[in-house]
Amino acid sequence: MIRVLLPVGILAGCVLLASWLVFNPTELDESSPEIIPVAVRVMEVDSEPVQLFVESQGKVQAARTVNLSAPVAGTVAWISPKLEAGGYVTEGEPLLRLESSDYEIALARSEASLEQAKAEESHARAEYERLRELGVRRLVSESQIQNAERQANVTAARISEIETQLRQSRLDLERTEVRAPFDAVVGSREVELGQYANRAQNIAIMFDANEVEVRLPLAIRQLGFLDVPLDFRGELERRVAPVVRLEGMYGGQRHTWFGRMVRTEAAIDSDSNTVQAIVRVTQPPEGDTKTISLPIGLFVEATIRGREIEEIIALPRAVMRNNNQVLVVDAENKMYYREVEIYRFEEHRVLISGGLEPGEIVCISPIQAVVNGMAVQPVREII
Repeated sequence: MIRVLLPVGILAGCVLLASWLVFNPTELDESSPEIIPVAVRVMEVDSEPVQLFVESQGKVQAARTVNLSAPVAGTVAWISPKLEAGGYVTEGEPLLRLESSDYEIALARSEASLEQAKAEESHARAEYERLRELGVRRLVSESQIQNAERQANVTAARISEIETQLRQSRLDLERTEVRAPFDAVVGSREVELGQYANRAQNIAIMFDANEVEVRLPLAIRQLGFLDVPLDFRGELERRVAPVVRLEGMYGGQRHTWFGRMVRTEAAIDSDSNTVQAIVRVTQPPEGDTKTISLPIGLFVEATIRGREIEEIIALPRAVMRNNNQVLVVDAENKMYYREVEIYRFEEHRVLISGGLEPGEIVCISPIQAVVNGMAVQPVREII
């Protein structure tokens, strides 16, 4: 009996409990969901002096290149051992000598001709003086005196002509020895020992050893970032010529050189809308082991020191949205889009000239979904 009544009682109790729960539900109070603001990194806007730099790159070239030629003709009799590609020569150093026998003979002939002309002039002048004295006593005719004077003048002019020839002969003899026009590095040699060199024939190509130049292409807009007058002509004075830092890989190491921008080329490249800036670098003196010379042909990266702006807002590039907007966080921690005036984009920062005021807060977090007026939890970050 108990085995029958116990299950029935349990079942009935469960039915009664279920019915009570159905007809007496628990009511919950209504509440709006809690909105958790998004945490974003922010920074305070501030204006500060900014030093501008302009970057470019180019190849090193010689400041002066000379195609050294033979001033006179002759057979090459001697060549300096330094007159080889890569050789270093100083100004006035002998580089090459031509066979000088013909020019020595020409000089001797000119000297002999001068002595003869002087003797003839002395005789003609003495004859003229003698006839003039006789003319005073009416012993010779006036025509004889005039002929003697003419002869004396002709022999005097002959002396001037031969003296000119003598100077030319001496000059030609001196020119049989070719000397370095300035301190130079030899690019190549064009003649060999025993070769006959004609007048004006190329002997060697030489590069200035004291200075080199680098041609740097600059966009037209970049010229406005340099502290140089745009209407200058010729070369810039040293006091206003911008300092340029050059870096390049040479011998497996990165080296640094310093120079100055001395001028820009006259024409603007219509294809690239750029102008070529010329940077001049003074090579270290011979024997300086601390700094190596800037090799001709080396590819270098250049940084030109530009203008200094007294007050401008500099922010990380990460703040920019949609090319010309930033996200501003107001005093109520709500975020809005704001258009700004961009002065210049740099590699790691952007310079803003308008649209923001010092003291405002901008978002620097890379968030994607942004709605104007959305609440945020700003986290200050010092940049």
